[in-house]
Amino acid sequence: MSENVTPALVLDLKGLLCPMPVVKIAGAIKRVQIGDTIEATATDPGVMADIPAWAKSTGNELVKMEREGKVITFWVQRVK
Repeated sequence: MSENVTPALVLDLKGLLCPMPVVKIAGAIKRVQIGDTIEATATDPGVMADIPAWAKSTGNELVKMEREGKVITFWVQRVK
């Protein structure tokens, strides 16, 4: 992901357990324009598998995912 991309929406999903991070990102993606990016942080390690699967099943793009300690940050771009 390019460092100059500014997310249209930033979500703090820390402390939420499965399936809530996916539920929250699914709701948030509807609030941004096609082509916009959402940046989210979570602490549930399940998002490492759940978010890529959700993005693939919905046709949106997981741009990047990184983990630092217990905090997982991911960027999703709305494609459709």
